[in-house]
Amino acid sequence: MTSTRRFALFDTALGVCGVCWDVAGAIVAVALPEDDRADIERYLASFDAAPGDPDPGVADTIDRIRGLMAGDDVDLSAVAVDIDALPDFDRRVYAITRDIPRGRVLTYGAVASRLGQPGAAQAVGRALGRNPIPVIIPCHRVVGAGTEVGGFSAPGGAATKSRILAAERVAGFGEPTLF
Repeated sequence: MTSTRRFALFDTALGVCGVCWDVAGAIVAVALPEDDRADIERYLASFDAAPGDPDPGVADTIDRIRGLMAGDDVDLSAVAVDIDALPDFDRRVYAITRDIPRGRVLTYGAVASRLGQPGAAQAVGRALGRNPIPVIIPCHRVVGAGTEVGGFSAPGGAATKSRILAAERVAGFGEPTLF
């Protein structure tokens, strides 16, 4: 059987990233900066995808991700994603996370409260750790209590999360504050 999903790698200000999309052009996965291109290719191929040339909509998404990584004011909230096969709880967490505007953060506990499950901060963290579409579903904008970076499952871990938050000019990440 031939795969109907495709993926492409691309350079950004923070390193090589990748994106996987379905036949409708919806994004299925994003690979954040990684030192080894082969690791990114293996990860994206695990979504039953083969290398391909992005259609204009996917190319626009790639340009937006490049812009975000360079610190441009980029809105990815309207990018189509395919998360239908994911658990309901995860999809609900991702919907709240997609509503966090650039330059802002929420805590894991605040996301749990918005779900109507104020004691579910750890479950929110686990769901975000499984997020296959980081930056488009901006899990980097969810932080620990007291704006601690918290965990980040992407390559580079918390350092990558901090670099993306700094690129988005979130106060306290990568720029001096008054206090």
